[in-house]
This record gives sequence, C-alpha cells and structure tokens, in this order.
Amino acid sequence: MNRFDEQVVLVTGGAQGLGAAMARRFAAEGAVVAIGDVNVDAAVLLAASLQEEFGRPSSAHEVDVTDSASVAGWVDEIATAHGRIDVLVNNAGIIRDNRIEDIGDADWHSVVDASMTGSFYCARAVLPHMRGRKYGRIVSFSSMSWRGNFGQANYVAAKAGIVGLTRTIALETARQGITANAIAPGLIETPMLASMNAAARDKLVSKVPQRRTGRPEDIAEAAAYLCSPGAGYVSGVVLDVDGGLGVGSSIR
Repeated sequence: MNRFDEQVVLVTGGAQGLGAAMARRFAAEGAVVAIGDVNVDAAVLLAASLQEEFGRPSSAHEVDVTDSASVAGWVDEIATAHGRIDVLVNNAGIIRDNRIEDIGDADWHSVVDASMTGSFYCARAVLPHMRGRKYGRIVSFSSMSWRGNFGQANYVAAKAGIVGLTRTIALETARQGITANAIAPGLIETPMLASMNAAARDKLVSKVPQRRTGRPEDIAEAAAYLCSPGAGYVSGVVLDVDGGLGVGSSIR
C-alpha cells in the first residue's frame, strides 16, 4: 500500500523502539519521514536506512519536545522544506516510576513535560499548517496505564492528560479535515520490557487474554490506520492495542 505517498510525516521519539517501527511503516508506504529525537545520532542512522531501503526522503533532527522553541523550529524547517505537514505522531516520552511520596519534583516534571507538554507543543506547532490545507492527522501516545497504575503517578497523569488533549484537539479541528486520536499500547516488545526480570515479565504476560506480548509492528499498524486518509471519520478516540488486557482485567 502507498497510503502516504508524498505525505510529510513527523515522528517524535522516532529514533528507536516504537517510534522507529512507525517511521519505517510510514516510509514503506511512501511518506517523507522527519524523525525528531534528542538522540540525533540514532535518528541519523535510521533516516539513512529508510531512505536507502524505500527511496523516499527521510531526515533526522535533534528535537527536544519539552522546549517549545526547539519544536517550533523543527516544524517550521520541515514545512519550509516540503511545503506541507500531513501527519504528526507524538511518541516521545520517558518513565521515572516510584510511589507518589518518593517522586521528586524533577521526576514529576520530566515525565509530564516529555509526554504531555511535548505533545501539546508539537500539536500547537503543526496545526496552522494543517488548517491551511484543511487536512491533517495527529496521533498521540497514551498507555494502558492512563486509567491508573501503581507506582506511576507522574506517567499516569501525563498519559491521562494526553487523552484529554487529544479529545480537545479533535473537537477544535473537526471542521478542518483534521483528526486527532490516541493509542494506548499494552505490553509491547520494547527495550524497557526486555529489561524486566523473567518472573515479573511472566506475571504481566499472564494477565493478557492473548497470553503474549505485542510487537512494535502492531503499534505501527494501528498508527498507520489512524493516520491514513481512510480514517477521516475516526477522531477523538483512544485505541487500545493491548491483546485484550483492558477488557480482560475487568472480569478477573
């Protein structure tokens, strides 16, 4: 498929993990992909690989999503170079888990700023370009944890905030051909999951109705659909990609 032929797609936190999987999927479907990440060396390597493999322009940019000037400069650079911005994927984020009373000010702000504030900065920057063309897709990353999770008050607050932000963007842009949706991944094969000890990992997997973890490609598939022209009547939703974990937990 070439659903994104000639479209310009921005992916934050796109140098590795889920971001890299999505960048690859968009490039495979014909997109011009701009990867924004603080890890610019990894982003450069990925952009070069995508361009060589798929023959479409891909670029890497050092972007700190917690810095509004950094975000605005990146977006303006891409819009000037390509004349359009079609898709924004807000994927950047970090974790600093702890019990509420043990979360310091720095760990609170760093997590909320990277996920929620960064998503706001990026959406705010791209919306004028999308409104001007009366077309756009914004997908932001929440988590199955947005409903509440032990030891993750900062992360949960950020991911719940993304849900509210997404729904508001969807309302404010509904008449301009722009959609805004969120993805809430479950247990996906990422370096963070791989770093868990085997017992903790097995305990988590046992709670998934499908009894397995997801792959980054599962997330990329969901993002590609929500960002496609064919998803124009889908806006303001949170798509769980979790092997049934969200619904399964309600009957256990």
